[in-house]
Amino acid sequence: MISWLASQRRAVRATVRTALARNALRNTVSDVVLVGDIERTTNWDHALEGVDVVVHLAARAHVLRERSTDPLSDFRAVNVEGTLGLAEQAARRVRRLIFLSSIGVNGVRTTHVPFSASSPAAPTEDYAISKHEAEQALWKLSESTGLEVVVVRSPLVYGPNCPGNFLRLLRLVDSGIPLPFASIQNARSLIHVDNLVNALSACADRPLARGRTYLVDDGVAISTPDLVRTLAGLLHRKAVLLPCPVSLLRWVGRMTGQGEAIARLTDSLLIDGSAIRSELDWQPVCSMSEGLMQTARWYKTRTIQASGSSRHTE
Repeated sequence: MISWLASQRRAVRATVRTALARNALRNTVSDVVLVGDIERTTNWDHALEGVDVVVHLAARAHVLRERSTDPLSDFRAVNVEGTLGLAEQAARRVRRLIFLSSIGVNGVRTTHVPFSASSPAAPTEDYAISKHEAEQALWKLSESTGLEVVVVRSPLVYGPNCPGNFLRLLRLVDSGIPLPFASIQNARSLIHVDNLVNALSACADRPLARGRTYLVDDGVAISTPDLVRTLAGLLHRKAVLLPCPVSLLRWVGRMTGQGEAIARLTDSLLIDGSAIRSELDWQPVCSMSEGLMQTARWYKTRTIQASGSSRHTE
């Protein structure tokens, strides 16, 4: 987001939690403010000085191996209380706040009807529950202060530097091991990072975005087997997909504590992003095929660099 805005000659101020992150951004943007951990009492005074629009991306995200004894409270501390602390201070001087939420607020799967901007909220996971509570707190604050709020719910984000689930899938495909995904018949919406950044920029610029909740995606969906085959081809690997009943995959997921991860591979999750397209005249700037190619290229470069570094230290 920061790199793209800077490339558009926008006046950008970035906020970071650590000095290491601040140093990493020095070549991208000159105005970087260290705010420390994000909580209700975080001081945003310097970061908000002279700012017109805030794009709030920071959050406590999914943790693969959760060690917290009370994860929902930990999610709330950052995603609800931290967001509200920022918004309360922003309301005194900033015109608009864009809040990046999650499609998980609507649910973890679709059956016959895609999620749309009018779909009811039905979060089931701790992360999504905290995001929904943050949305509700922002709408309440907006009503009492006049702060313009825009909520953007995103599905899985992929692209260069992608973390989390997509990076794990890339590693799995790159390993070349046979995968029991041939029997999966699903369709999932994704969004390339360039499309997400462009959509957030549109929400910052367009007056009509005020007070709206938008769902964003690439505009096309893909099944898990097709995604694996595509990535394998781009990584110059052979995709070996074995048939396995989906019910068995889900059972294995439950027995191994990986039920949520398996569900993301087997279930459908479709998004109807027509609202942002029609209201803000927004279109994805990167096709899924282009985005996957770009992501695979980044992954291969990253792997080669890591391999070279490893050999150098031996």
